[in-house]
Amino acid sequence: MSATVLTARALLLDMDGTLVNSDAVVERCWRRWALKHGLDPEAALKVVHGRQGYATMAVLLPDRPVEENYADNRVMLAEETADVDGVVPVGGAPAFMAAIAGLPHALVTSADSALATARMTAAALPMPAVRVTAEQVGASKPDPEGFLKGAAELGFGPADCIVFEDSEAGIAAGRAAGMRVVGVGPRAAALSPDAHVEDLTQIRVETAEDGTIRLYISAA
Repeated sequence: MSATVLTARALLLDMDGTLVNSDAVVERCWRRWALKHGLDPEAALKVVHGRQGYATMAVLLPDRPVEENYADNRVMLAEETADVDGVVPVGGAPAFMAAIAGLPHALVTSADSALATARMTAAALPMPAVRVTAEQVGASKPDPEGFLKGAAELGFGPADCIVFEDSEAGIAAGRAAGMRVVGVGPRAAALSPDAHVEDLTQIRVETAEDGTIRLYISAA
């Protein structure tokens, strides 16, 4: 089996769709919201992944005052945080997180801190010590702010970082930050990341003596 090898000094990890499969919750909450606002739920679900809620609402209801989007987003976050039914780890995520436990890595998510904690806990995954959540950025993905903040907190430049992402907005954010991107899952397949995996079982992690992280990415 052939393998792609990528090297980095630090890893920046999205959560939903990358480490945690929360699609069931996301779809339940956003279907309700879309129907309430007279929108096609299927069309809405095509743009929700990767962005903060208010940013998704701005795409779907471009003429609505931003204050209403922020208010609705607070309600949505509360609903999503309370609903962890069906939240499970992405395939290979427990072993992957164990493999990188001692290496420079950060969680960079569009979720707020409470939602990130709820979902990582529900999936029984360890919360990285370094994390950039919704409260810490002024702009949602696809803006690169979150990834740039994560890299800076870890003490590395963009060229030394690899992003793990599943969504169009997230992959765009990683690219805009000047980082290489490993796409995870079906949404990422068509977005031309630097490498693509169906899940994290296809990745093996090794560390060189100088601290360089080697990712061996096997073909699906």
